[in-house]
Amino acid sequence: MRILLTGGCGFIGSAVVRHLIRTTGHSVVNIDAMTYAASEDALEEALNDPRHTLVKANITDAATMAEVFATHKPDAVMHLAAESHVDRSIDGPGVFVQTNVIGTFVLLDTARQYWSGLDEAGKAAFRFHHISTDEVFGALEDGDPPFTETTPYDPRSPYSASKAASDHLVRAWYHTYHLPAFVTNTTNNYGPWHFPEKLIPLVTINAIEGKPLPIYGDGSNKRDWLFVEDHAEALVKAVEQGKPGETYAIGARQPRSNLEVVTTICRVLDELRPDPAGPRERLITYVTDRPGHDFRYEIDASHAEESLGWKARHDFERGIRRTVQWYLDHEDWWQAIRSGRYTGQRLGTSPAKTGEAA
Repeated sequence: MRILLTGGCGFIGSAVVRHLIRTTGHSVVNIDAMTYAASEDALEEALNDPRHTLVKANITDAATMAEVFATHKPDAVMHLAAESHVDRSIDGPGVFVQTNVIGTFVLLDTARQYWSGLDEAGKAAFRFHHISTDEVFGALEDGDPPFTETTPYDPRSPYSASKAASDHLVRAWYHTYHLPAFVTNTTNNYGPWHFPEKLIPLVTINAIEGKPLPIYGDGSNKRDWLFVEDHAEALVKAVEQGKPGETYAIGARQPRSNLEVVTTICRVLDELRPDPAGPRERLITYVTDRPGHDFRYEIDASHAEESLGWKARHDFERGIRRTVQWYLDHEDWWQAIRSGRYTGQRLGTSPAKTGEAA
């Protein structure tokens, strides 16, 4: 299978590319606009593999997208390209609408025109796989059942609203034009190559450097955490087996409060690289909460597990240990980012304050 994958130099996208090249016989055409969070290094050995082609382009460019489809003739699309950071969407929602909504429209319409020209066998085999988030479902309170594929949409941030819009576009193209498309929604991902604006990499790096570990509010907000390599495996199974019109909610059943996440990172790092100044929990700092901060996300992944024959391999403790060790082993990568593109400043509030949290 030849897969056209968007956002393949991003955090989740690069994990999918690595998984495809390492464990399958598929080839990958990787479209990436190479914005601030993209990294060719994250492709690792896939970058120079003959089954991987990197096209540096923006999905909002309709002419270039048409050329890519005509040249590479994909059998499937995996659409991961997106602006994804809630705090950045609060500061500047426009780029989220452009990339996540307009970009998805351009990609859908280009795919539809390409798909319409295939023979009957090609049409039947083609898939458009749209990768989305559980944040489109809104917020849960303690005691609420986890999200499922039938949970009503209730996005609360500019980011989640833009992703909800893109999900609706995908389903509209399936119902109106019969484009064989489907959607997967997932929980918070973590793991290697994560740009250090998000909670887990930011706290890990700050703890390594002995800097404050910022936590929004009282730290009680909860997220359901999924190791990125487990997610990549699920996404590949989905593009291979997914049915048009379906939705698959993908998660690991590993909910943790933000405070639990931070204390776990401190404990693991204290073990792997002790700090002479003492346990790193002393660095925890509570900061003003994010505007409109959703309290809890959690997914019931039963349908995806049964339909795709998949289950997450990592529990949270094992995944965090692997993640912390990776950041200890790759200081050159994140130090280069911290010295230029992102220095660790807080986003999503005005005026800006030092230290971002989740």
